[in-house]
Amino acid sequence: MRVIRVGTRKSQLARIQTESVVAMLKALNPGLQFEIIAMTTTGDKILDTALSKIGEKSLFTKELEHALKMNVVDLVVHSLKDLPTVLPPGLTIGAICKRENPCDAVVFHSKFVGKTLETLPERSVVGTSSLRRAAQLQRKYPHLEFKSIRGNLNTRLQKLDEQQFSAIILAAAGLQRMGWQHRVGQILHPDECMYAVGQGALGVEVRAKDQGILDLVGALHDPETLLCCMAERAFLRHLEGGCSVPVAVHTAIKDGQLYLTGGVWSLDGADSMQETMQATIHGPAQHEEGPEDDPQLVGITARNIPRVAQLAAENLGISLANLLLHKGAKNILDIARQLNDAH
Repeated sequence: MRVIRVGTRKSQLARIQTESVVAMLKALNPGLQFEIIAMTTTGDKILDTALSKIGEKSLFTKELEHALKMNVVDLVVHSLKDLPTVLPPGLTIGAICKRENPCDAVVFHSKFVGKTLETLPERSVVGTSSLRRAAQLQRKYPHLEFKSIRGNLNTRLQKLDEQQFSAIILAAAGLQRMGWQHRVGQILHPDECMYAVGQGALGVEVRAKDQGILDLVGALHDPETLLCCMAERAFLRHLEGGCSVPVAVHTAIKDGQLYLTGGVWSLDGADSMQETMQATIHGPAQHEEGPEDDPQLVGITARNIPRVAQLAAENLGISLANLLLHKGAKNILDIARQLNDAH
């Protein structure tokens, strides 16, 4: 019996996410065996520096991708938001699973349970590892101080409980997967804080030419999540954003239309720009002649989703990025990048 080797990070959340993907694959392929191989990544090792300062885009993926390239593992499960919009040559995202709640969540210290960010006392310290969150929330809640917090979910919650912070902000999906929904004190809806590209979705990375594994994982694609994340990734890639600049999105599909809202912020949140565009994604399925040389769009291979819908999603992301760039977003992002590098 063939054993499929699955790579993951060592954190508890990464293991839970990987086990959920393996469970779905086992249900579809009861005759296969799976072995999970856990590894430590650069982002797991460097815990005393803000993510935006490390200057490396593939912080949580590089070692896993190396194992994939060297044939040590057959597929890797990632939080999609950790995957850069340009992947190493020879690799592709072969599946994007159904998205959990993509929003951010606030966890409060026990003495502030029942509060919201708005009602926290003056100069309360809120921990987040994300420039995107800090930029949006600083603008809305000038009475709060936002400070960098690093480490996996367990470590961050421990720092909160040890009274280093009044509250911390985390992805709602991660807390849900860990079974820690009871810790959530406030969900930040997109009108308050738009989320990161790909947040809440899991991506399965594979070798682009490994057709057997591509076919195996391709069954996990969730069409709506895929099209939303394709538009988001195209938007981010065209803006040339990464974790060193505040870029955020919000997507929704309704009545065959994909709506994408995207925004950019200065580091302090004082300058910002956001726009919304939409595209039709439910056109007639076209007959596609044979496999193309490079079926990837923004690093994703999805042969079981109509190509016309994928192209519409990608073009929507590019169009929205162009609109913001035309209105002056590049200046906001360049200054944010320079300030982040200088501090």
